[in-house]
Amino acid sequence: MTPTRRDLFKSAAVAGAGIALAGTTPAAAQVKSPFEVKGTYIPIVGTSEQFQVRRIYCIGRNYAAHSREMGSDPNREPPFFFQKPTDAIQNVALNTVADHPYPSLTKNYHYEVELVAALKSGGTNIPAEKALDHVYGYAVGLDMTRRDLQRKLGDEKKPWEIGKSFDHSAPIGPIHRVEQVGHFEKGAISLAVNGTVKQNSNLSNMIWSVAEQIAQLSTAFELAAGDIIYSGTPENVGPVVKGDVILCKIERLPDMSVKIV
Repeated sequence: MTPTRRDLFKSAAVAGAGIALAGTTPAAAQVKSPFEVKGTYIPIVGTSEQFQVRRIYCIGRNYAAHSREMGSDPNREPPFFFQKPTDAIQNVALNTVADHPYPSLTKNYHYEVELVAALKSGGTNIPAEKALDHVYGYAVGLDMTRRDLQRKLGDEKKPWEIGKSFDHSAPIGPIHRVEQVGHFEKGAISLAVNGTVKQNSNLSNMIWSVAEQIAQLSTAFELAAGDIIYSGTPENVGPVVKGDVILCKIERLPDMSVKIV
């Protein structure tokens, strides 16, 4: 059963209490698991509620210049997507610099700043002109990448989840509702490391807009409330090391910052 909008938002108290058995029968609710499994939640600005994450989708190579720097031709390549596990989320509070752990196995750890869209509803074969009706809000996100592992596995024509889908690989700021910030068809997006700007572009440079991404994804998956979409990163991705501070900016959203530790 896919979650409904009613199931999607949980109070902060419920969010910290483990599994919420929304939509189950009383008999099913009495069944106990030997394991404690907690859901993944993102704070919502201006409310005590939290957004329960169902799935994390990410689009690859969605800015032409970034596509070229990764060795692809953006004029020929249709959109492609990958997923991260929901517990890859690292919540980053407003007005803080969150510690972000440098992961194991890599010597080339890359940043990718991205606009994230959070869905309140979904479906299949959603028309692009109706797609934004399903968006609940937006956040600033980072798609952190073990680039050396991703490239090595890609060269060997093997799946590269280990380069993208690891613990803490999806830092994200709190969600701002559409009623607060509107939709994002354009606006400055940038990333700085230790005060030096590395990525600097505009959301209007996305090859596939958020609406088009939703439409494309819905042809392959049944989207639902709780899905979030990392909408791609601009060019000039690059490495960070322990001690570096990353500052992410998207016009009309608060800044997000992490320190590599």
